[in-house]
Amino acid sequence: MDDIKTENAMAPRARPEILAMKGYVSARSLVATGESTVFLDANECPYEPFVGASGLARYPMQQPPELVSAVCGWLDISSRNLTITRGADEAIDCLMRAFCVPAQDNIIICPPTFAMYAQSAMLQGVETRKVALGEGFALDTDGIMARVDDNTKMVFVCSPNNPTANLMDREAVVGLCHALAGRALVVVDETYIDYAGTDSMAADLENFANLVVLRTLSKSHAAAGLRCGMAIARQDVTELLHKVLAPYPLPQPVVQAALTILRPENQQRLALRRGEIIARRDAFAAAAAEMAGEMAGEMAGEMAGVRAILPTDANYLLMIVDDADALCARAAASGYILRNQSHQPGLEGAIRVSIGTEEEMAGLLAILRGEALAVAAEERVARHVRKTSETAISVAVNLDRKAPVKIATGVGFYDHMLDQIAKHAGFSLQLECDGDLHIDPHHTIEDCAIALGAALRTALGDKRGIGRYGFCLPMDEALVTVALDLSGRYFLDFKADFPADHVGDLPTDMIEHIFRSLAENMQANLHIAVEGENAHHMVEACFKGFARALRQAIRQDGADLPSTKGML
Repeated sequence: MDDIKTENAMAPRARPEILAMKGYVSARSLVATGESTVFLDANECPYEPFVGASGLARYPMQQPPELVSAVCGWLDISSRNLTITRGADEAIDCLMRAFCVPAQDNIIICPPTFAMYAQSAMLQGVETRKVALGEGFALDTDGIMARVDDNTKMVFVCSPNNPTANLMDREAVVGLCHALAGRALVVVDETYIDYAGTDSMAADLENFANLVVLRTLSKSHAAAGLRCGMAIARQDVTELLHKVLAPYPLPQPVVQAALTILRPENQQRLALRRGEIIARRDAFAAAAAEMAGEMAGEMAGEMAGVRAILPTDANYLLMIVDDADALCARAAASGYILRNQSHQPGLEGAIRVSIGTEEEMAGLLAILRGEALAVAAEERVARHVRKTSETAISVAVNLDRKAPVKIATGVGFYDHMLDQIAKHAGFSLQLECDGDLHIDPHHTIEDCAIALGAALRTALGDKRGIGRYGFCLPMDEALVTVALDLSGRYFLDFKADFPADHVGDLPTDMIEHIFRSLAENMQANLHIAVEGENAHHMVEACFKGFARALRQAIRQDGADLPSTKGML
């Protein structure tokens, strides 16, 4: 425990039986693993459960070293200060089990706040004392200290706070750490800190033996379904958490996915996404606040009665409305689920709104204005994920909307051509690819076309009402003829002699390959013939011509099936 100053160390405040227990020694904690290690110690099956599985037949480490290293690099902390858990919820539960004696000890929470603190305490038979947040939802540090006694083991501070979305004053938290040194842990839940534009309090760990910081991949790293969180604490606290943590808490697929998320390129991508969410949040808040002003001017009519939009440092905000129950019910009728927070102290009429996509937030604004929304199920939408050892691709299409169109394959000119397909065919396309471009663009180009074709085929459904056929198109000196039949049968006839081997960073010998992959996975007959002198014009004419033909073919007019066979 070389990182611990003995003064104010928190281990003595833990449950005596936890201090005394040796802790379970799992099979995987006894040896260093390696490719040549033979495991005959844990009664495991020596075979993987299905073809393509990897690492599922063996127990994982309690704290997998490669994931520990990645998290420490992300958070800039030492491994001796880290406990990785199944979401931040498990970290809360482990703290409770390690430090709180049932029917004797207590914790302090500051409502309105995250319900799991009190829930976990109740499950452990621990008293929860409540000190309400003050004006502007700020910490009432004097009120907290007034409720502290010898049996207080933890004070929970959520920052940014759920559900009020405000960041807590750092100096107030530091003051609590000073005041409670050697007496109680100050647990700072930073689940939403990456949206707040401020530094984590983990940097203060060296100054306070009683500070614990909770983090998670759930929110800012778009991995709520993964269940990977962490507690950051002094080494004596960390060792206690490892004692009460399950011997094998992290499934191998979780470990692998978390490692992928924490790769530098994905960290950069997620940072951009957070920026988009913040901008969308601020735009929605401004629009809803303007709506509140209109309502104050007696223009509400059938609108939602928005009274105020509270400031936010997170990826959600609080709306104060006239009738929270009625608005939540009306939103649910249109397929929008909001979180009614009116039951929380000081939050009468409050609804918590998570920031979704641009389309989703526009839909919510329409609901607030009292407008009826089209039923989403009527739209022809599809999502397709393709993952191989060479590429990972996510595609979303909506044939009945023109936006958004967002494409990122890593091949610039290919992005431009896929954009041409979406824009000229008139549908929404979102496509992202992480491919092995360090080798060459072949796999990325081919697999994106396969994934897009599969998504289009799924979105077309039973094809009732579609035009089925499409034709056309000239571009400058280039002339392309395109004929398309969404017949359910695959055939490609492609005629082109490009005068250059590349257009931008797109190899022209891949053009036929792209359309072959699209036609095969769309299950379409596709004929393309292009002539010209400029390779750029010829390639672009192919994509635009295909798009315009596709536009005609996917357009719906009625509900009849365009086939005498009775199916396509």
